[in-house]
Amino acid sequence: MTNSNGLAGAPRSRVRRALVVGGGVAGPTLALFLRRLGVATTVLEARTSERGDVGAFLGLAPNGLQVLAELGLAGAIAARGAACQGMRFENARGRCIGVIDHRDHVQRYGAQMMMIRRAALHTALIEAAAGRAAECRFGARVVALDERPGEVVARLDSGEELAADVLFGCDGVRSQVRALTLPDAPAPAYTGLCDVGGFARCPQAPLEPGWTVMTFGRRAFFGAFAAPGGEVWWFHNNGARAAMQAPDPEQRRASILALHRDDSPWIADVVRATPTLLGPWALHDIMTMPRWHAGRVCLLGDAAHATSPSAGQGASLALEDALVLSRCLRDADAPQEAFARFEAERRGRVEAIVRQARKNGDGKAPAGPVAAWFRDRMLPLFLRLGAKAQAEAFAHRIEWAAPGA
Repeated sequence: MTNSNGLAGAPRSRVRRALVVGGGVAGPTLALFLRRLGVATTVLEARTSERGDVGAFLGLAPNGLQVLAELGLAGAIAARGAACQGMRFENARGRCIGVIDHRDHVQRYGAQMMMIRRAALHTALIEAAAGRAAECRFGARVVALDERPGEVVARLDSGEELAADVLFGCDGVRSQVRALTLPDAPAPAYTGLCDVGGFARCPQAPLEPGWTVMTFGRRAFFGAFAAPGGEVWWFHNNGARAAMQAPDPEQRRASILALHRDDSPWIADVVRATPTLLGPWALHDIMTMPRWHAGRVCLLGDAAHATSPSAGQGASLALEDALVLSRCLRDADAPQEAFARFEAERRGRVEAIVRQARKNGDGKAPAGPVAAWFRDRMLPLFLRLGAKAQAEAFAHRIEWAAPGA
């Protein structure tokens, strides 16, 4: 059944109003699905502008892209990103020690891995949600939650109070909604890596357009994607957290250059050519939480199961969450039932990927000469062994028309 606006009829749980806290990936995507159900939805984002500091870039895997396709956004997102042909792994001397080829993704999975600036993705999703009549408010920081009969109330730092039938925490690894709703939940764990990144024009860098090069440096890990138009998108991982958090960005640049002084020279060229360093971000994850919901509040995305970037699945899992949770809400008789179904369906998949991401991140740690020699020779085998898990993650499909779990 649809109403006069072409929206799907109300969910069985009789939810009419929803508050979505977080304007990143999960929040606007959830808002889009809720609007499909005819739910009046308000997205609350603490940042004062959609152009705030939201990170560098990320990969959208085929399983995440299928969610965007369900929403009719695949083309709009593709126009802002670039297809990733594959990943080449190199040692500190620049020798290729392994390759992951993505060029058959369309045939195998229906979509090809895509790289996109995080800010561009957030903006596209917010614009789409607003275009489908979701209210999107910036500078709206939630400081307190309260439940009253039949509704949940969010108080903003401005003093304003907003009420709805349900509230969703899509506000990331440091979720305020999680702290307010599940105060005994385990704190996110530091993975041991700190991330810095940037965008540069460095024509002398020996990078093939559309390919990502991952370098196991002697003292730190470096990744670079050759985007169309000659721009290099890059990130640097290492455990020198104090050095990376120096207040002077030029101190951070000097630290990165020092850490890569014995690695392939093009890395230093890229770092020097970068006008503005982005970050730093200490990378955290959440291996597991006892529960993802309480009362009329439910968490999703990184707020429920934060994963480090080392599996390339964080954004795609958030997109999947939004579809599954909306589907469960559509088919359940009460919000709490929908939340329980959602958690039961998603927990096993997402926690397995969080564990794999932690394992991948551990492999980025600097290795001594003997360990590096072993890694260089064994990496092709490790990549083949990991190919099955990656294929399972990429091939995962969630049908909107199917009944909720």
